[in-house]
Amino acid sequence: MSTGTATSPVVQQASRLPVAASSLPNDSTAKVAELIGVYNANGTVIGELTYLARSLLRGEHCSLCEITHGAFREKAAWKACRQDLPVPFRTLHLNELTADLAAFCDDKAPCVFAVTTGGPVMLMADEDLARCAGSPERLMSETAAAVLEKGLFWP
Repeated sequence: MSTGTATSPVVQQASRLPVAASSLPNDSTAKVAELIGVYNANGTVIGELTYLARSLLRGEHCSLCEITHGAFREKAAWKACRQDLPVPFRTLHLNELTADLAAFCDDKAPCVFAVTTGGPVMLMADEDLARCAGSPERLMSETAAAVLEKGLFWP
């Protein structure tokens, strides 16, 4: 989370969400504690090479990878956007998921979900991520909209 005094558009949008939250029951199950993005690849050397081969030979891709990474490393814009969120946003590979999270994702990767005290809530599937067209800023905007749409709120 950013420690600067400037307020990002994501935080500004998030700060408006408690208005919607006032109509929710006053419990913590609707509160977002963390966001998790799941890549459609394993995070091992073999997993990364397999993903590269599928990408080059079959044209397959991971829409979350396109948002968070350039050719060889994380995008600076992704790092900045992630820092401006009111909750942590972790990204995990398929092989890094716990058994419970793997069962929840159930072949839906790539995806983004919110972790709440009531359990995980799916926010964005592959087609939603693809509409972000590789833009970290658009991912943040769409995530904030999905949080509101699902009746969740930021801390």
